[in-house]
This record gives sequence, C-alpha cells and structure tokens, in this order.
Amino acid sequence: MKITVSKFSLFFFVLFAISSCTSDDEKDVPGECSPIEKGTKIMPLGASRVQGFPGLFESYRYELWKDLIDGGFEFDFVGTNEDLWQYASYKNFCFDNEHEGRGGWTAAQINEKIESWLTAVGDVDIVLFSSPGGNDALSGADFEGIVANINSIIDKIQAHNSNITIIIELLAPGKTSFMTEEYTLLFAQMKTVITQIASSHTTATSEVVVVDMATGFTDGMLADDIHYNQAGAAFIAGRYYDKLVPFLD
Repeated sequence: MKITVSKFSLFFFVLFAISSCTSDDEKDVPGECSPIEKGTKIMPLGASRVQGFPGLFESYRYELWKDLIDGGFEFDFVGTNEDLWQYASYKNFCFDNEHEGRGGWTAAQINEKIESWLTAVGDVDIVLFSSPGGNDALSGADFEGIVANINSIIDKIQAHNSNITIIIELLAPGKTSFMTEEYTLLFAQMKTVITQIASSHTTATSEVVVVDMATGFTDGMLADDIHYNQAGAAFIAGRYYDKLVPFLD
C-alpha cells in the first residue's frame, strides 16, 4: 500500500500533534456544572477517532455523552486518558472526558497496554471498540497480524470481566479520494473479519456486538481524509447510542 507524501504527512501530523493542543473555545467555567460519576461504566477504546482534536476534527464521545444524558441514563465514561482541552457543559453537567483513545495507535500498541488500562480503571461494563485495526491497515501492517491483535484485545477485555459487553465497529471509510483500491479492499476484508470475530467471541455472559459505521457514512462527515467533523461525530454517536440502549435499560 502506498500513501502519497502529502496525505502521509497530514495523517501523522494530526495523529501525533494531539497531545500538545488545547482548545480555548469550549472550556467549562468552574462551578457551573456537575460531574456524572455513577451508573454503567463505559470505556471508549481506540485511536484518534476516539481521542479527537477540537479545531481540526471531532471525537464522537461528546455527542454520545449528550445523547445519553438526553436519554436519562446513568453512566460513567472511564479510562486512564483525559483530554487536555475541555468541552462545553450540557444541562448543567460537565463533560466526562475519560477514555482510552490514543492518536496514531495501532491494534498492536493497544494490545500491549489494554491489560494495564483495565487494571487501572477497575470496573468496566461496556467497551466501545472504535475502528479496530484502522491505523494498522493505513500503515501497511500484515492483515493476519491485525486480526490476531484484535482477537487478543477482546480476549484480554473478557478476561478482565467475563460479563462485559463489547461494541465493536465496522469502521467508517476515509474520504473517497483517499480510499485507494488497496484500502477499499482492506476495509471490506476488515468488515467481514470483524463480524466473524464478534460472533466467535460472544459467550453466554459476554456479548460482542457489531455496530455498522460504514453504511450511510459520507464524505460530508469528514473533517479531513479520515477524521470526523461535527456531522460525522454525531452520526457515529447515534449509531453507538442505538446499540447501547438495550444494555443500559
């Protein structure tokens, strides 16, 4: 697989610059909101599409958080990573910015750290596994290795909690102009494999649920070649919400 120099540079700039940027436009004012610290423990897991980078591209987490508040659910986003920036409060609640999104990380890197993250967090009821293998595919990693790492991540999550629910994405594509024939084929292969992985890992006590982020996703939902804009974040959040509701009820 080849990435043009301009796309390659943009891709890794936005992924690795995340840790050094703070948004001043959406900061909460101290004392004007309260945290949500009870309910179902939800861990958003993945790379830059989870972490977000306000001003350049958006995470779905903020939109999903608002959707869950509107739904009247008690929930708590958990993770060892917290945003350097803050988001506007909503209905007098402060945004819960804990997550396990790491810009630029591959499934191999997540696989190395997932056990320590779970141990540090403790109780986790639901994991939202975003764009599994996406960065691996874009960097030209071996397909068999990608699949092995995704399987291992799920195994480790279920070993941490045998009653856990995992919602795993059929990942949304990149921009049409970015999706070469090689990428398109890889994304199609990943969709098939993710469905098989979900089925094979589902147990009597731990369900692995597939959420289709690809169908209906358009170029107009992207801020750049691969990351969500506001519309894309809302779209992804809506798909997650629909899958989450039965488990939160």
